[in-house]
Amino acid sequence: MNSPTHLIRNGAYLHNLAQGTDKERSMENEKQDATVIVGGGHAAGALMTALIQKKYPHEVVLVGEEPYPPYQRPPLSKTYLSGEVNEESLYLKPRSVYEGAGHQLRLGVRVENIDRDNKTLTLSDQSTLKYGRLILATGSHVRRLNAPGSELKGIHYLHDIADTDTLRDQLSPGARLVIVGGGYIGLEVAASASKKGVNVTVLEGAERLMQRVTGVEMSSFLYAKHSGSGVDVRLNTAVTGFKAGDQGRVAGVTLANGETVDADVVLVSIGVIPETALAEAAGLSCEDGILVDEYVRTSDPSILAIGDCTRHRNLFFEKMQRLESVANAVDQARTAAATLMGEDKPYDSAPWFWSNQYDVRLQMVGLSQDHDERVMRGSTEDKAFAVFYLREGCVIAVDAVNMPIAFMVGKQLVQHRKSISADVLSDLDVELKSLI
Repeated sequence: MNSPTHLIRNGAYLHNLAQGTDKERSMENEKQDATVIVGGGHAAGALMTALIQKKYPHEVVLVGEEPYPPYQRPPLSKTYLSGEVNEESLYLKPRSVYEGAGHQLRLGVRVENIDRDNKTLTLSDQSTLKYGRLILATGSHVRRLNAPGSELKGIHYLHDIADTDTLRDQLSPGARLVIVGGGYIGLEVAASASKKGVNVTVLEGAERLMQRVTGVEMSSFLYAKHSGSGVDVRLNTAVTGFKAGDQGRVAGVTLANGETVDADVVLVSIGVIPETALAEAAGLSCEDGILVDEYVRTSDPSILAIGDCTRHRNLFFEKMQRLESVANAVDQARTAAATLMGEDKPYDSAPWFWSNQYDVRLQMVGLSQDHDERVMRGSTEDKAFAVFYLREGCVIAVDAVNMPIAFMVGKQLVQHRKSISADVLSDLDVELKSLI
């Protein structure tokens, strides 16, 4: 999965996030306990890779709850679900790369407690681990739907390799799959499943698909694409529970209008929640994410945090925010590596996202929520088009369908806050490259 979350309101930020910098840099050449990364997702793997490239002088230990080395999650709802790629292809690097550089992967074990006073971690196997610097890359967990029947067999959530393995086994041709939620993951699974001959129904409570992250034109395009591929897409549809069948398995999804949609398999995809429990228990400042500054430092100068679990200060935006995307994970990992090396490299990248559905390659840059004007380049009836989002004449976001040049140029326009007229953006005779 690869999706943005909502912008978070401005608020007072702790002044002590910036404290301790001189002390941190003076430690650069001192012998210290291992640098420990908690988490096994994209952010954790990108950080380990960056530290290897920078020849980081201290041992790095990654503690991951899953039994796999750091891996990418976006293919879980697409090519891995469809069986086009295998498990090993998800790994960011083979385990041997990390260990060959002198670092450790401690997999299949969970960090239970952080003792900040003694810089010690307690693990689920009852062992302890000392750290000199600690990086929390704990990610997120799926939002559960608490409704009557939610404990029935056959109701799935998709967040890790094991989830996809289990779901794939039940998506045989002719099976009836009901997806609760019309966001990135729900629509990607719908596309993958329908191509396998599964009968798919998507239930979305909002007025349009992906309403939180895109405009009306893109929502309408995706609705037409899925409907035209045989998916039964229902908008403004509230789910109230699940109907039981034989042997405790789900047999249907009940709706607020009294209707029941028959189902052999159900996927609930209604968002994620940042994994902050470990940080909160340790007394770190959290508010819908672990609070970090532009150098990804938490309220403890010895602890950094990166990825989906953070609510961060990005110099590109005026507001504190939380993002769920591979790009954010990688960019924050690079900032963390720089911070650990004593370099002055704040996080200031424009966020970007992507999704593959059928023959659609959707690429998005920026955050469009606060736009006051939308400009279409091309038409949704074409195989390739783009939507530019403007605020006070400035390009703040771009959604591109099968138009990589619009995405690449859009990244520059958004990053540099370019003001471009609507007439120029919509004119197909104007080369996009000329705008940067």
